Amino acid sequence: MKLNGLDWVALILVIVGGLNWALVGLFSFDLVAAIFGDMSVLSRIVYTLVGLSALYLLFTSGKLAKK
Repeated sequence: MKLNGLDWVALILVIVGGLNWALVGLFSFDLVAAIFGDMSVLSRIVYTLVGLSALYLLFTSGKLAKK
C-alpha cells in the first residue's frame, strides 16, 4: 500500500497542527499565529486546512492501517 500525494499532505498538516497544539499547551505559544498573524486570513486558512486534513485522515485511516 502506497500513500498518494493527498495522504502525505494531510499527514504533514496534521503533524504541524499537533505540534502547534503542543506549543500552545506547554508554552501558550501559537506558532501559526506568530508566523501569519493572530486570526489573519492566512492563519485561518492554515487552521482550516489542518482541520480538513484531520477529517480526511479520519475517514481514510483504514487505508493507512492496511499493509
